[in-house]
Amino acid sequence: MTSLPEAQPPRLPERVYGERLLTVSEVATLLKVPVSWVYGRTRRRGVDQIPHFKLGKYLRFSEHAVLTWIEEFKGF
Repeated sequence: MTSLPEAQPPRLPERVYGERLLTVSEVATLLKVPVSWVYGRTRRRGVDQIPHFKLGKYLRFSEHAVLTWIEEFKGF
């Protein structure tokens, strides 16, 4: 009798990418700014644009990328 392979538990995005993904609200809290400021920075171009990506209709942010962006942004 052949056994079926065990089902793997679904992987969370944090586990897939090896880092924590943040929502708009979490980024606003992290940076101590209004949510509208975060949305505004996603619509900008160039160095002013906060690094983000879309999962369907939802914006997500890599915590590491946001913190790196802040460090680079401070130099301007």
